[in-house]
Amino acid sequence: MANIHINIGSNQNRKHNIRQAIEGLRMNFFDIECSDIFESVAAGFDGKNFYNVGVNATTDLIIADVISVLHTLEDQQGRDRLQPKFSSRGIDLDLVLYDEVIDKKNNLPRDDILKYNFVLAPLTQLSPQGVHPLKKKTYTQLNATMEALQSYNIEILNKD
Repeated sequence: MANIHINIGSNQNRKHNIRQAIEGLRMNFFDIECSDIFESVAAGFDGKNFYNVGVNATTDLIIADVISVLHTLEDQQGRDRLQPKFSSRGIDLDLVLYDEVIDKKNNLPRDDILKYNFVLAPLTQLSPQGVHPLKKKTYTQLNATMEALQSYNIEILNKD
């Protein structure tokens, strides 16, 4: 079994879409553990704030099949793949980590961990002592560095 981390993002009908995505993840993966909801401003475009949730899970699927499941779940929720990368969306499911695998083709570990606090903060909450496969630092250490270098524009909301 592989340990995986998925980041869920939505800025349209946010709570509903995230709940629906989590239910889809529960049907396809094991040992689901969710972070709190993190709210952040839209990155790269003007739009409504996003909600992001980190999800730790286990799977017996290979990387390509995990990504396929995530795309299927997005499609079931009406994801429009023709929209620009930086745009509003009902749901976005990204495979962030697959064990300690380093795979450039599939962007693992996902480079967004080191770019965006809305990816790193939920990951840190769920796996504070986890070690980034490339940087060899804990997510807590990376999060502290990001907090010091960037305006930390996220807010933790209650799970409800």
